[in-house]
Formats: sequence, structure tokens, C-alpha cells
Amino acid sequence: MDAKTPAESRTTLTDLVLPSETNPLNNLFGGELLARMDRAASIAARRHSRRIVVTASVNHVAFNKAVPLGSVVTVEAAVSRAFKSSMEIFIDVWVEDRESGQRSKANEAIYTFVAVDETGAPIQVPPLQPETDLEKDRFAAALRRKQLSLVLAGKLKPNEATELKALFE
Repeated sequence: MDAKTPAESRTTLTDLVLPSETNPLNNLFGGELLARMDRAASIAARRHSRRIVVTASVNHVAFNKAVPLGSVVTVEAAVSRAFKSSMEIFIDVWVEDRESGQRSKANEAIYTFVAVDETGAPIQVPPLQPETDLEKDRFAAALRRKQLSLVLAGKLKPNEATELKALFE
């Protein structure tokens, strides 16, 4: 199976924040943003694997900046690392200033998707070959995040988490 680059999975969704999608403070509901991120991540995972994909986990979400009513919001997603059948997707959320048009980063998230066959059984995905410095940083960090998750779930012994141990040696 040939490796793919993050650019091959990159997905960009741009939309307007409408009144029915906002809370009493006229900011985008967090759940609405989560749904938009899930859709973008799903497309990125499918582009990488060319398989049916399902959300396995939402590993990290940071709501750093409110997204006001009427804003143009852009969700950018790309595979940051591929494992056997799972893929970590890193998502950046940008908000466009209504007057200047300048974009600023509002939020970010990390989702995990699993590729499955028609019966729902996990299926192997292509490896990922990062190209840029940012892609390489996210690729390396993904293995540490996976090991931490496995340790916390009791599926990996702490002394076997080599990437995590290396941080403290």
C-alpha cells in the first residue's frame, strides 16, 4: 500500500453562522461546530483511506474563541497520522473578520476515525508521509497521543509507551 501525504486528504469547509445555529449570546453553538468538524474530518479520513470511515473518538477540542453570528467560519481538516486501521485527523477552525476579511484561528480539534469494510470490520489504511514541518510535528505527536490514550485505557503498560517515556528521559 503506497503512502499518502496530508495534502491528499486536506478538506476545507466554509460556511456562514446563521441565527438558528447560535446560543443566547449570538455565538455558534459548540455542538454545531463539533458537527462541522466531524464532517470535515470524515471527508479527510475517507480521502486518505478510500474506505467507509466511522468516528472512533474526539480526542481533543479547544474552544478558544467564540464564533459570532454572521461570521464566515472555515474548518480545515487533514490526516495527521495513519495507524493500522485508524487515522488521526487534526482540525483547525478559522473565523473571518466581517469587516477586514482577516482570518484568525478560533478553535482546533483532534478526531480519530477508523476505516471499515461493508460489514463494519476494521480495514487497513495507507501509511502517511508528512511533508511540511507542521505535518511532521503533528505526525510525531500523534503517536504520543495514541500511546497515552492506550495507557489510560489500560491497553498498554506505561513502561511499553516508548514515545511517552522518551519525553521524560
